Amino acid sequence: MPRSLQEILDQAENLSARFEEGFEPDVSPQIAALRAAVHRRSQAEADIAAAVGEAIGSGATWSAVGGAVGTSGQAARERYKPVLASRSRSGAEATLDEAG
Repeated sequence: MPRSLQEILDQAENLSARFEEGFEPDVSPQIAALRAAVHRRSQAEADIAAAVGEAIGSGATWSAVGGAVGTSGQAARERYKPVLASRSRSGAEATLDEAG
């Protein structure tokens, strides 16, 4: 993995040359589709976590959040509280505990 700005620029030049020369993917179309699906799932999970944070931050209970995501309130709390707490350590944990 490139570390310096020059290494990053060099890597970009190498990648650019590969594309200009007729790039051939190093994986099958099926694996490329799988990678794209995983990327979309990851983005969806990030969107859900952000929406959970907004809901909890606006006073929603974990029970309500659980209902919205298709789990119990306890399961939602166990899944999303660590993610939300790691995103914002400045008082978010107290808010998360109070919303409960």
